[in-house]
Amino acid sequence: MDLLSAAYGATSDDEDAADRPFSMPVATRSASFSPPPMKPPRWESHPYLPPTHCFPQPPLPDAALPLASPSSGRYISKRERALLASSGAHIESGSSLPLTRVDFESAVGSITYPNLRADILHSLRCQPKPGPSTSFPLRLSVCLKGHTKAINCVDWSPTHGHLLASAGMDHTVHVWNVWDKGNTTARVLKHHTAAVKDVRWSLHRPFLLSGGLDCSLQLVDVVEGKVMEVFKEDQAVEVIKFNPSNPDLFLSGGSKGSLKLWDIRCGLVTKEFQRSLGTILDIDFSADGRQFISSTDTTRSNISENTIIVWDVLRQVPLSNQVYTEAFTCPCVRYHPREASFVAQSNGNYIAIFSARPPFKLNKYTRFEGHGVWGFPVKCSFSLGGRELASGSSDGSIYFYDYRSARLLRKIEAFKEACTDVAYHPVMPNVIAACSWAGEISVFE
Repeated sequence: MDLLSAAYGATSDDEDAADRPFSMPVATRSASFSPPPMKPPRWESHPYLPPTHCFPQPPLPDAALPLASPSSGRYISKRERALLASSGAHIESGSSLPLTRVDFESAVGSITYPNLRADILHSLRCQPKPGPSTSFPLRLSVCLKGHTKAINCVDWSPTHGHLLASAGMDHTVHVWNVWDKGNTTARVLKHHTAAVKDVRWSLHRPFLLSGGLDCSLQLVDVVEGKVMEVFKEDQAVEVIKFNPSNPDLFLSGGSKGSLKLWDIRCGLVTKEFQRSLGTILDIDFSADGRQFISSTDTTRSNISENTIIVWDVLRQVPLSNQVYTEAFTCPCVRYHPREASFVAQSNGNYIAIFSARPPFKLNKYTRFEGHGVWGFPVKCSFSLGGRELASGSSDGSIYFYDYRSARLLRKIEAFKEACTDVAYHPVMPNVIAACSWAGEISVFE
């Protein structure tokens, strides 16, 4: 009886809660208590609809955390206070819990567009006029700095044209609000533990997919700055690409030569393409998503017939592996946006043209020459209508070619070190972004 009296006579947290006056709960975050992992959202499968480029769109809310006022702070139990005290976290009466590390590092600036330049906002709100563009990117519009090492790629958001993503060797992914009058750095994502080799925007959500040398693929909600899903690989991830006909599917290629088709909805591999290949250097889907091309490093085996392979997605078989038989690797392959052809950036310091129809013949009479590759992962990009082809270069310049004649149209000296990637804007045909081996990003218009 004495034990029972002592047990029931002790003041409990539940009794404290009963004696306290009722107050509305306030959402807070704890550094010691992490919420249970969120289940991945059950996205419904639906036919692919092209991204809506026309603005205005509902502005994306900033990833600002709710702050509790001192008078309405959440009650912290005795046990929770004891654990927080043991961890060294200082808790004031009526204050919210400490912010988590992920949110603090991710949320930097704004991802909305009320502070954009008037001319840029007008261009984003209007659909591009049909037909080829009549002007080229000429002047430097914005210079973006934040990476501390080489940048591997840049990618424009297809649905929010003021946002640009970049992946770097400094283990980070940056999201840039390019023309913001205040802070152009919108997000700094530090979820990878090694160099990030590729980053791609989701085709219909404000999500970013990134892959790197830590053998992981991470899907991040840019609005919240949180990882939605982590896909574990058995190889270092070199390149990723979303399927244009089904945005819930993406393809990844890595250091062991394995190509995998993933489904975001279930987080599993649905197809795997095996052919004892070297490191996958680049991949690209055809417009209908039924085929894709892969570029492989074949220097170890000295077999050039597998340098470029055209694959059938449904049957998981190569349609041709003897597309490019010259003794050079190709760090970049790109389908033409409107014609049945594709190009390959060669370490022979030129860009070759191929037919996208069997037998996928090489055009022996036309190639794009003038820029240099020299072992750098230099990429190229088609303009919105496919009339121009832009390429980075080992000398730090951007080269613009006429696709029909392969004639050099213009050269812009962008960086002092190698220009590794270029990306035309998906809405404004006279805007292009470029990144360098020195960690710089420049946007020209």
